[in-house]
Amino acid sequence: MIGRSWLFVPGDSERKQVKALASSADVLILDLEDSVAPQRRDLARVQVAAVLRSRGQRAASQQLWVRINSLASGALLEDLIAVMPGAPDGVVLPKAVGTDEVVELHHYLTALEQREALPPQGTRVVVIATESARAVLRLEGFAAGACPQRLAGLTWGAEDLSADLGAREKLAPDGALTPTFRLARSLCLLAAAAAGVQPIDGVYTDYTDGAGLARELEHARRDGFTGKLAVHPDQVGPINAAFTPTEAELAVARRIVAAFQAAPDVGVTSIDGSMVDRPHLLRAQRLLAAAEAFTRQ
Repeated sequence: MIGRSWLFVPGDSERKQVKALASSADVLILDLEDSVAPQRRDLARVQVAAVLRSRGQRAASQQLWVRINSLASGALLEDLIAVMPGAPDGVVLPKAVGTDEVVELHHYLTALEQREALPPQGTRVVVIATESARAVLRLEGFAAGACPQRLAGLTWGAEDLSADLGAREKLAPDGALTPTFRLARSLCLLAAAAAGVQPIDGVYTDYTDGAGLARELEHARRDGFTGKLAVHPDQVGPINAAFTPTEAELAVARRIVAAFQAAPDVGVTSIDGSMVDRPHLLRAQRLLAAAEAFTRQ
């Protein structure tokens, strides 16, 4: 499953959950971490568990994930014990520092899947992999294939990284990321590609700024991201549109695939006077596969 839009929803807000469930988001991330005050964490666990149990009332194409608390918080296992009976489609691991933490999470999930009679490794994992300087410097572990197969994607976060660095600004005057944050984003993208998992772009926090979101989406798709985190339902439509291949793009992709099928022994061909080689074929095949996946969802 390729999630175009990954919408965060506070775990303790029934009102926002109802609104999110009615949205066209591919994935809802029911949040037990940053959007929930510590004193409301128990309430949020109960509420999230209730939403998971009611999954029969939601659209079959909309996945329900849970952002649990980090291993360092000491609350991760309590989160998992509360939500795993509801069989979430996946969990988002925040503030991870390297692959060792993902392996530890994998062991917890394996035990709880067995206890709840859930399919082995059916609970997928997305890691927010850049929320500290140490985490950024350990991204090579994902590229080295040191994670369990349940790893589904990597995404990046600027807010916690900014706090860890003591950075005064994340954006230059022209609205572009400053070099350090561009580096973190790029390394996350490269690690995801090397690990063979989905690269998911981080949040655009100003949900009232449609033009700013559009710029970020253009850059994300250009660079190779295939989905984006969202903080408000109003961001879902533009995100879905940005990561859905257009008919014109699909038509070109089909022509490229057809050209190589007609001449399977060649390494290069031409379409409309432009050279097309094997990397173009790979991109075309990926685009068509993504479009087929969206159709099934």
